[in-house]
Amino acid sequence: MSDRRAFLTFLAASPLFAGIPAMLEAFAQESTLATAEAALDVFDFEAAARKVVPPAHWGYMATGVDGEDTLRANREGFTRYQLRTRRFVDVSRIDLSTELFGMKLASPIVLCPVGGQKAFHAEGEIAAARAAKTKGHLQILSTQSSSSVEDVIKARGGPIWFQLYTTNNFDVTTRLVKRAEAAGCPVVAVTVDLPAGRNTETATRLRQLDTRICANCHTVGPSGNPQGGLNTRAMFAGINTQGLAINSSSLTWDFIKRLKDVTKMKVVIKGLETREDAVLAVDNGADGIVVSNHGGRATETGRATIEALPEVVQAVAGRIPVLVDGGVRRGTDVFKALALGASAVGIGRPYIWGLSAFGQQGVERVLDIVNSELRLAMVGCGTRSLKEITSASIIDTGRRG
Repeated sequence: MSDRRAFLTFLAASPLFAGIPAMLEAFAQESTLATAEAALDVFDFEAAARKVVPPAHWGYMATGVDGEDTLRANREGFTRYQLRTRRFVDVSRIDLSTELFGMKLASPIVLCPVGGQKAFHAEGEIAAARAAKTKGHLQILSTQSSSSVEDVIKARGGPIWFQLYTTNNFDVTTRLVKRAEAAGCPVVAVTVDLPAGRNTETATRLRQLDTRICANCHTVGPSGNPQGGLNTRAMFAGINTQGLAINSSSLTWDFIKRLKDVTKMKVVIKGLETREDAVLAVDNGADGIVVSNHGGRATETGRATIEALPEVVQAVAGRIPVLVDGGVRRGTDVFKALALGASAVGIGRPYIWGLSAFGQQGVERVLDIVNSELRLAMVGCGTRSLKEITSASIIDTGRRG
């Protein structure tokens, strides 16, 4: 084993093999991350997390749908955009701070909703909330959280957003929304990209490799999501979940009006990707949009969210904020999204890798890394604040890779 590590080290350092990602990836997989602080990029956490997360849980978090074209597209989409550097700009002071619906944040990087985080670390969403508090980031809590919204807000020490699965029962939906509002959530993010399940082939294959008995905790339906185990989720305590589906296939724009009638929270729609839906969102009273394809886990479009972002931003025309998530792994990815008009940028898998490997410290280190990369991109492009990051800061090559 030591000889193999030495050989991989030699290959990674050799000019003959410079720029070969596979060699570096192989070396990273051989390495052991002793502490969160030792990580140099978020991919270090991916390798560390893979060693400790069981196959079924890894499949739930890491994989996409069908042939995973959209999952790959989310990453590859960022390569079509290049940064335009600027010189002779005083970049001694760089400001990453921003504000969303009156909430002041240290950075535009948002912790996206990921369900059942205790499947990855014993402290789950609580650890993520403490990291968000320490670093001044927004956290969005999943309907399928393994911790209650009250406990997460307490750990965060301030407001979070609540991600809502609409369910097929509006009375249940109303109870979820009112509970989140009473706990102190100022915004509800309505997820609309999974109206009738999904085909999670790779996750199913990985689940078959897991020696544990899933039925001890939950049953799993064709979509790869827990079914019939909703009563084990913190937000469904005291709710009769018999016959309850997490999403509704009969959802129409009328739902937004009904939702706004039962809550004072701002209503953001998560899962839009086209200009037509963006216009309708504004027309129907949405307060914001998250351009998202569920991390490549919804419709297998093969289209990256970063490529969908410009048409949504153009359609909205500054009337409401537009966020984006999907495939973000680097601070330069965040910079490109901001340049294309995003108000904030979500990360999902990277912070779950950090959580899996090191709990709160892992999430904090992921945020530090991506923020540092964003800061360096801003320095290189002569943009001292988020407002100075514009379409003039990037070049659209029109091609991936």
